[in-house]
Amino acid sequence: MLSTLYAASLYGIDAVKVDVEINVTGGIPSFTVVGLPDNAIRESRERILTAVRNSGFDLPPKKITVNLAPADLKKEGTAFDLPIAIGLLGSLKLIKNRFPDTLIMGELALDGSIRRINGALPVAIMAVKEKIKRLIVPLANAAEAAVAISASKADTLVFGVETLNETADLLNGKTKPSPVEVNVAELFQKEPEYPVDFADIKGQQAAKKALEIAAAGGHNLLMIGPPGSGKTMLAKALPSILPPLGFEESLETTKIYSVASLLEKDHPLMVTRPFRNPHHTTSNVALIGGGTTAKPGEVSLAHNGILFLDELPEFTRNALEVLRQPLEDREVTVARISVTTKYPAGFMLVAAMNPSPAGALKDRDGNLTASPQQIQRYLSKISGPLLDRIDIHIDVPKVENTELFSASAAESSRAIRERVIRAREIQHQRFAAVTSPRIYTNAQMQSKLIRTFCKLDPESSQKLMDAMNRLNLSARAHDRILKVSRTIADLEGSETIEMRHLIQGIQYRNLDRDFWSF
Repeated sequence: MLSTLYAASLYGIDAVKVDVEINVTGGIPSFTVVGLPDNAIRESRERILTAVRNSGFDLPPKKITVNLAPADLKKEGTAFDLPIAIGLLGSLKLIKNRFPDTLIMGELALDGSIRRINGALPVAIMAVKEKIKRLIVPLANAAEAAVAISASKADTLVFGVETLNETADLLNGKTKPSPVEVNVAELFQKEPEYPVDFADIKGQQAAKKALEIAAAGGHNLLMIGPPGSGKTMLAKALPSILPPLGFEESLETTKIYSVASLLEKDHPLMVTRPFRNPHHTTSNVALIGGGTTAKPGEVSLAHNGILFLDELPEFTRNALEVLRQPLEDREVTVARISVTTKYPAGFMLVAAMNPSPAGALKDRDGNLTASPQQIQRYLSKISGPLLDRIDIHIDVPKVENTELFSASAAESSRAIRERVIRAREIQHQRFAAVTSPRIYTNAQMQSKLIRTFCKLDPESSQKLMDAMNRLNLSARAHDRILKVSRTIADLEGSETIEMRHLIQGIQYRNLDRDFWSF
């Protein structure tokens, strides 16, 4: 007898509907899975048969054939265990064949219990698009899947199950559990908790202002300063002044974490911007994504948030160079022989480095801590094209003792965030008519939009030309200066870029001028 039901396969951060066909006939007992399954699916035979028997079902010796359609798309993962087992029981008439408009996903343990799967959120989003009426997933994934249903206000019902027997009873109508529901609005009502507030940071007023500008325009930023100057603390405080995640951003970010199996059980939706801080020994694959199953890397896990690279020159040259594509395109392409996968990578790059391989540029006596050649070699680890893609370069000097012991209160993150949100609202209104591609911040502007929204008066144009000639700036650096200047003007509520905005934007190109004066 033939049974058919639905499952799903993940491709990047999206899911594709898969028809699971199970045919049971007489003949030499066997269990065959066709339809481009990976090793995890091929190995499911023993898990499924053992789980079915341990759940109390009697399996006669039969020839079992499982087809996963469409057959020309590769299927991966252990989430096909449960749909295959349910289809098998349906073909043996141990479950009523009541599978119309039902999508089932889950990994089986040998005792018949059901384990958590990856990618429940994209599966639920696909189920809504395909107008599937009933979605059965592991109980640990039920809230995650229900987020998509609640947000879309679809009539798809989500049920969370813990065992194979529980699933069989649900399909046989022996139990009538309530579908899982999630109040999405309630998830966004909680005030995020940040580890560092700007009020906790002593001094560094210039650096704080630069971070405010970076947050307001979504600009990449590089901090240069000696050890102990507060670069890492400033970076960790940056999320506290970023605008809150919108629902669309939250859903897209959550999809990435769902696919990567990094979503916390008690947090079915990402409501705070991610902050990723990989170690400098991180490999190219871990940074950009890939591996045998093309998993998302750190650049994708930082989507809609911050990727912080501390000790930037200590990363391998290859690891830094792979950042160039996602910084430019806001997505990353992971190519394999069987499939090419695209992951979003719209992150803010925040990097920190020492001015010298020895740490501080000069010692207490004013002498260089390393030779000019060593310093130049240290700096050359960061290529010019990568530096061009970083909008703001700032000096973070050592904090003076008078500032460190000062009792005066610094400005809080909440106050700074209010200014950042106002600047972002100006940008949203400015780019509301731009739909292809959809952009939200000044940092995302391409050449055409820069010419439209970053016009300069003749005096300011001459000032920028002089700076380009004096500093030998590239065309990309020219565009970055204009975008940063536009953000500075937005923070002041100015409709035009004034001379003072442009001068400040030029000053944020430290590494384009003679920053290391020996």
